Amino acid sequence: MKLIPRWSKNSLLFGGAALWGLLLISCVAANRTMVAAPKIAGATFVGTSECATCHEEKTSHFSSATHARLALSDPKVGETGCEACHGPGSLHVKSGGGAGTIINPRKSPETCFQCHVDKRGQLSLPHSHPVLAGQVSCADCHDPHKGEVIKGGGVNLATANETCTACHTQQKGPFVFEHAAMREGCITCHNPHGTVNAKMLVARDDNLCLRCHLEVAGAGQIIVGGEDHASRLQRGTCWSAGCHEAPHGSNANNHFRY
Repeated sequence: MKLIPRWSKNSLLFGGAALWGLLLISCVAANRTMVAAPKIAGATFVGTSECATCHEEKTSHFSSATHARLALSDPKVGETGCEACHGPGSLHVKSGGGAGTIINPRKSPETCFQCHVDKRGQLSLPHSHPVLAGQVSCADCHDPHKGEVIKGGGVNLATANETCTACHTQQKGPFVFEHAAMREGCITCHNPHGTVNAKMLVARDDNLCLRCHLEVAGAGQIIVGGEDHASRLQRGTCWSAGCHEAPHGSNANNHFRY
């Protein structure tokens, strides 16, 4: 007599839990994000070591980059971190670095958008940097070859601001009367990828300023700086209507006026 094993409800439950646990452990152990690299007709993968022969200035510190965790789903030539974004490099190597034989994300953001889908949406909003128009590149503000990708960043807010002020020179200062928000970083008030608000502001009109400067609101009063601004806010934004026209800082007075 042949016995046919039967799966009980408990066996299925614990068996499924065990398989799920093994899957999670394998993902954590890999510590890599598997991606499908951009395609280049006729090209094959050569591996990061081949890239390093010419681009050592990029590969020497690439291990510190968050993008170093990217990997191809089917690597056969060792490390392929470079080709995860730049595509297979055999034709590039064969041509001695010929133009048009490798993907250059600086010339097109489409490679970046393969992972950063949300940024494509933000850059399509009414007020954004003209990345989609080809006038600005992701690489103008980001360095994917080392560190946290965002230039400056972390506790190095001064350097992060310098990324912005490299183009927006009038806002750099120094100013006699400095707006403290500049110490916290430009992204305190702006979203550099884009928003629905003018000047890429993260909030509209006086609502932006009141996020930090509101002291008391109630009984028909809006107290800011020890004074009632209820009637003033009806005339326009905080940086218009003859008020604080220089929100980045002023050399004239401490109310940020020109």
